[in-house]
Amino acid sequence: MPRAVYSIGIALTALFFALGGWERRWIADDGLIVLRTVRNLLAGNGPVFNIDDRVETNTSAAWTYIVYAFSWLTQARLEYVVLTLTLVLSVAAIVLAMLGAGRLWGGTKAGFLLPAGAVVYIAVPPARDYATSGLESALVIFWLGLLWLLLVRWSKAETVRIPALLTLAFVAGLGPMVRPELLMVAALALLLVFLAPTPRPWLVRTAFVVIAGAVPVGYQIWRMGYYALPYPNTAVAKDAAGAKWGQGFTYLWNLVDPYFLWLPLVILAVAGIILARFGGDTPRSGGVNGSIHSTGAEPAERPDGAERTKSSIHEPAGGRLRRLQSKLRTPAAVVTLFLLSALLLQVYSLRVGGDFMHGRMLLPVLFCLILPFAVLPVRLPERGRSLAATAGGVAVIAVLGWAYIASNTTGMVTGSTIGRSGIVDERAYYVLNTGHDHPIRAEDYLDYPRMRAMVSAIESTPDGGLLINTPSFTHWDVVPPPLPIPEGGVGHTVYFLNLGMTSMNVPLDVRVIDQMGLAYPLAAHSDRLTDGRIGHDKSLYADWVVADTGMVDKHPWLPWYFDEDWVAQAKVALTCPETQDLLESSRADLTWERWKQNFKRSFEFAKYRFDRVPKYAIELCGLEPPPPVGTR
Repeated sequence: MPRAVYSIGIALTALFFALGGWERRWIADDGLIVLRTVRNLLAGNGPVFNIDDRVETNTSAAWTYIVYAFSWLTQARLEYVVLTLTLVLSVAAIVLAMLGAGRLWGGTKAGFLLPAGAVVYIAVPPARDYATSGLESALVIFWLGLLWLLLVRWSKAETVRIPALLTLAFVAGLGPMVRPELLMVAALALLLVFLAPTPRPWLVRTAFVVIAGAVPVGYQIWRMGYYALPYPNTAVAKDAAGAKWGQGFTYLWNLVDPYFLWLPLVILAVAGIILARFGGDTPRSGGVNGSIHSTGAEPAERPDGAERTKSSIHEPAGGRLRRLQSKLRTPAAVVTLFLLSALLLQVYSLRVGGDFMHGRMLLPVLFCLILPFAVLPVRLPERGRSLAATAGGVAVIAVLGWAYIASNTTGMVTGSTIGRSGIVDERAYYVLNTGHDHPIRAEDYLDYPRMRAMVSAIESTPDGGLLINTPSFTHWDVVPPPLPIPEGGVGHTVYFLNLGMTSMNVPLDVRVIDQMGLAYPLAAHSDRLTDGRIGHDKSLYADWVVADTGMVDKHPWLPWYFDEDWVAQAKVALTCPETQDLLESSRADLTWERWKQNFKRSFEFAKYRFDRVPKYAIELCGLEPPPPVGTR
């Protein structure tokens, strides 16, 4: 009976999450950005956003290549591939969380294992929004759930088998490939397992390090040579090393306050402590006898630190070290690791200012917090254990009640409007502005303001040019190329913030760049706006783009709202040696010499910034400013 209840609980929770995610299915504009890179990979142009620029536009390298692999295998439409992948990974993550928690509490012998923390996660509306969305959010929680299950199994295993240990190393090592900040979680997990007792210590630990580092270290070396950066370009564009603590706390409260999210977390924590203290076979005792061996058995220390016949005061140093090591392979150590990971991810989110999407950045934090309590054991009261039995049952009932209210709560009443905080309910915003309940396909976003006008402007200018959205946001100005125009034109460049919908509705030979710099290194390396909207606090003046693309810089071909002097100054500023080196790192042919230079200077390029006002950029570089237009 307990086993059936456990299985049904997992199935129902997964089903409710799948239905909730499907009900709110969509692909965000940022999700479409990933697909542009996948299109280039499928076309043989490499992992780039624009054919002529080696720029890593996607934060998650793993997500890019997973979507590419499944797109290549299935030959299905990209939007449907990514929609399926995100929903499957999201639901699988909840299942993994519950399986790991069930094993943590001792399995069905601990009583009826009922959904608790898992319900908290799926009840929060942003969790259901980002169960699809096309972003890597689903992959993040899937990786956390898989790592959780593998670590719990490792901590509870009667024996440590080398294949399982090396599998754990490989999965944990993928953390920074999933998202760069997950390096913190991966490092903690790898350190925990590395320091714990293991069979054939030197051989296994050497293999452990090699397998854990093979993919991320190999990719990092390749990234530095190919992209000339030590991390994704998104980190440069958003200045991820900068600090915006005040905005970070605003972002945290934006998620916690509407749903009273602190309440179920307190309930789960209290219930977990009571169950661990009085619940019998729990994470505290773990039911682990700690023998460690592979094919040949090697005795190991008891993880629970059993008493020895001699006083620990007189225990040899080696014995104390082994006893300390044995405590690392315990369920309590694994639980501590994930709670500490939640804290580190939360501090990171606070420091960088969170995100502009309601709740998205904090979903991994919430997921880590609920993992030990994804299910809770509930049993009939027994003599001496009535408190534990009551705690589990009360917690489950309280969480279900809270979940019903929270799941029907609108987190941001004005979420479809970008307010002073800069935070928005991203899904509601695009549903409202596209007129589609489920904006999924690229053409759904043609109904977003200005998109159809962009397509028309490209079709009506066969000679090519630079598309600039007008200050009135009603149509596009096309800055033409200078004469003579080569046969077939010079191609089009679109300069617009919304990269996903823009790039997915034009051919790959149309260059799409943005003022924030996600796909445009020049904008990415401009100075950050002190009071800019979080995640959008860079905005390169379009004068730079006219100068960079070499389009006509004179009125009346240059739109009236451009200043010819600014364009002329931008041309001079672009000759700054440091800026030229930066642009060459991504635009020059990738020869072996170029690759070596990129690798050596990647950290230097990552730090480089210039002033977005051309006049000041000239001064900082020590260049000679051009004469005013009227005096030439």
